[in-house]
Amino acid sequence: MPTSEHPGRNDAIRIILLVLFLMTNSAISFAQDADDQQDIKEIFRHKIIDTLKVKAKKTSVLVVPVITSSPATGVSFGAAAQISWYTKNEDDVRLSSISSNFLYTTKGQTLLFVKSNLYTMKNKLFLSGDARLYFFSEDTYGLGTNAPEGAVANNIFGLNGYTISNDSLTQPLTFDYVKFHQTASYEVGENIFLGIGYHLDQYNKIRDLRLNESNNYLTSHYLYSNKYGFRQDQYTASGVSANIVYDSRDNAVNAYKGWFANGNLRFNPTQLGSSKESVLALMEVRHFRSLSRTQPRKVLAFWGIANWVVSGDVPYLVLPALGYDQRARSGRGYAAGRFRGQSMLYGEAEYRFPISPKTKILGGVLFANLTTTSNKDTQVKLFDYLRGSYGGGVRVMIDKRTRTNLGLDIAFGKQATGVYIVATEAF
Repeated sequence: MPTSEHPGRNDAIRIILLVLFLMTNSAISFAQDADDQQDIKEIFRHKIIDTLKVKAKKTSVLVVPVITSSPATGVSFGAAAQISWYTKNEDDVRLSSISSNFLYTTKGQTLLFVKSNLYTMKNKLFLSGDARLYFFSEDTYGLGTNAPEGAVANNIFGLNGYTISNDSLTQPLTFDYVKFHQTASYEVGENIFLGIGYHLDQYNKIRDLRLNESNNYLTSHYLYSNKYGFRQDQYTASGVSANIVYDSRDNAVNAYKGWFANGNLRFNPTQLGSSKESVLALMEVRHFRSLSRTQPRKVLAFWGIANWVVSGDVPYLVLPALGYDQRARSGRGYAAGRFRGQSMLYGEAEYRFPISPKTKILGGVLFANLTTTSNKDTQVKLFDYLRGSYGGGVRVMIDKRTRTNLGLDIAFGKQATGVYIVATEAF
């Protein structure tokens, strides 16, 4: 396809290539006298911290400025931060972390979220949380991996999961969103945790921007909410869950080996405030395998998600959707919520490797993923349609003790391109 057909996409690629070139040259220039893994802090510690005789701490803190723009939100600016630490010492593989993100837009929209994965009580208790407060908008397309019917009009460009270009077939919704998911699981066997949780998804002041009943333009959100008895302007899913977790990873932030599996069965009764009763199920599996003893950073990583409605009816925005995982990293290349349905399957593979030969400060990733979602109202089943994306990126080792990387990814989907500035690995 001639490059002139997608000038915005090609401009973005040129910018990414320039950033990658500068990062690569900067990182390799550090590789002078070391053979082992180093990080950015170590380079500056030799020059500054050692001179001041400051002792290094066993905690990693990373703060990244964020700025983006979209037709729906205007200019967005804010910051993302992550803090990671070991419960006991650096030999303990139970790494705890808290990440947060704050964005404010020139159209008065606000996003605030705090996500946590904590090990406490001598690593016997695992606490996982996802809290969000959004005054925001989201582009939606309907249910099923084939939605919307027909091709997307434009090549959609996104940054960190948010669309920043127009699409004539999108169905944007604005809303206030409160999310509070918290689970607590206790270790009952080696690497096996059992527990319970509470989950709240509350949407208020929903506005369906493309809905026009007088002209008979009825959106997917309108039709779905009418059919299943939900209000158009607000709804709630509130419930408790039973959980099982298996975690044998050598590092929870950036694993070189091991498994992580999470099973969650969520019950949403009306007695706890749900608009309608429902049961949701989630299964997630991650596997990491190092390909080299001498270079453990060469890793093959796999990620799978299965999310489905077991029984009852779930509000439109609570249905399983791409990009709705805790880190909002599934489906790089597509905007969050791009594919949605009563059931969803997702799979991803990623190869991680060092680039700078001596310090290993600079690394790279190559990845590819597939998504399929259903729509029982139109008899679209899982695997009737598949949507995939692929891409690559660079990583800069910020803290080698916690293996915290700062990364930049670019991903290409079907008529979609996404750029991601990441403070941790995608999974």
